Amino acid sequence: MTSRYIEIMDTTLRDGEQTSGVSFSASEKLTIAQVLLQEVKVDRIEVASARVSEGEFQAVKKITSWASENGFLDKIEVLTFVDGTASIQWMLDAGARVMNLLTKGSLNHLKHQLKKTPGEHFEDIRSVIEQADASGIACNVYLEDWSNGMRNSPEYVYQSLDFLTTLPVKRILLPDTLGILTPSESYAFVKSVVERYPQHHFEFHAHNDYDLSVANVMEALRAGAHGLHLTVNGMGERTGNAPLASTIAVLNDLMPEFRTSVNERSLYTVSKLVETFSGIRIPANKPIVGESVFTQTAGIHADGDKKNNLYFSKLMPERFGRQRLYALGKTSGKANIENNLRDLGITLSDADLKKVTQRIIELGDRKEVVTPDDLPYIISDILDSDTIEEKVVIVNYVLTHSKNLKPSATLQIQFGEEVFEENAQGDGQYDAFMNALKKIYIKKGISLPMLTDYTVRIPPGGKTDALCETIITWEINGKEVKTRGLDSDQTFSAIMATQKMLNLIGVPDQPKLAPEILL
Repeated sequence: MTSRYIEIMDTTLRDGEQTSGVSFSASEKLTIAQVLLQEVKVDRIEVASARVSEGEFQAVKKITSWASENGFLDKIEVLTFVDGTASIQWMLDAGARVMNLLTKGSLNHLKHQLKKTPGEHFEDIRSVIEQADASGIACNVYLEDWSNGMRNSPEYVYQSLDFLTTLPVKRILLPDTLGILTPSESYAFVKSVVERYPQHHFEFHAHNDYDLSVANVMEALRAGAHGLHLTVNGMGERTGNAPLASTIAVLNDLMPEFRTSVNERSLYTVSKLVETFSGIRIPANKPIVGESVFTQTAGIHADGDKKNNLYFSKLMPERFGRQRLYALGKTSGKANIENNLRDLGITLSDADLKKVTQRIIELGDRKEVVTPDDLPYIISDILDSDTIEEKVVIVNYVLTHSKNLKPSATLQIQFGEEVFEENAQGDGQYDAFMNALKKIYIKKGISLPMLTDYTVRIPPGGKTDALCETIITWEINGKEVKTRGLDSDQTFSAIMATQKMLNLIGVPDQPKLAPEILL
């Protein structure tokens, strides 16, 4: 079957910049434009609106200067207005040569915004297009609010199209300006236009107000649309536009009767670039480009992947320059952990793997996801704990820290069947905890070992909920002994390390240990 080529026009730099709070600098616009055309390989890009600001003018000059030198000038488009020669002169000064003229596509807009008759509006449009053509500027035409026009004033829409198709217009652009269309309406409206004007090029511009943009795009293509307008990360006014990455994946996997020039492997790159420049964070579960969309969390899924790729689909991460990850949490199970250990080059016995799995489940109950970077710390903590017989248990503790008051701690500790409780203040919460602990041991006639070093490490990545490993060095019987604690709370990880030390020195009134290894 011969596939039909679909033109992709990316409007991130124009319509996408209408996202609330977003304003790209001239250099950022140039960088995004270069990536879209050279790496993502979209057909065209809409980079600005004419006459908006001096900054916008300088940005377009930068882009057109680069595009002219690299053979892309005919792919650079600017939104213009029915304003006599003003937009045309702005474009000429900026070096742009393709304009997307904004006209009224619904009778409601025409009457209440322009307060003109169709005939008056058409004559204004004719004047602009003829002057643009005479100035060497190619012209595409937007029918603003076309979707409402088709719903409520189709006679006016057809009157507009009858007029436009007599002029030197290269493409007619059909926007669902307010994102109101259903998939069935998208199909019906586009089909009626394409069939009525079979010699002309029509493009569909979807907005996402009802989260139907990709579905509407699919139906517009089935109805005969020749091109699509998309934005990186679905950026745009209100809820945004049809997203570039999702739409391309849908076309490639679900609609083989169509083809585009877009390079899938660059979709994630441009997504992260736009995220950085715009400051608009990509949701972790956003299809194709979200951080977690190629991460398996459920252990049964990881097990199925290992056995016969049971949970794979056509959406393989490698297509988009990404990789599949196996998250670690309370639902991950042994298979997820084994996959991550394999990537780290670590092999554990079945017994140790079971212990590590249980520890991750416990952590997952308090921390949504354990990262692969946490794994070496968890393994170290598990193997460290296995060398120590637990006879001293810190049953409970309360730590307080208030403004202008010294931190305090109340502590319960158990030796065998005995439980002791003390409270104390200190220069910090852990210091207060140690002071309360010392009170209990003094009553038993025992001095605690000297703390000689205290080190805190977290896995790379800088996440605020990352696991924290506290390594405390003690002097016991003239030898250095290290104990470790691991938790997402730094103070608790220090307390865990301290409990290991207490079990090393033994239960009060019992023979004391003098280990010669570093734990």
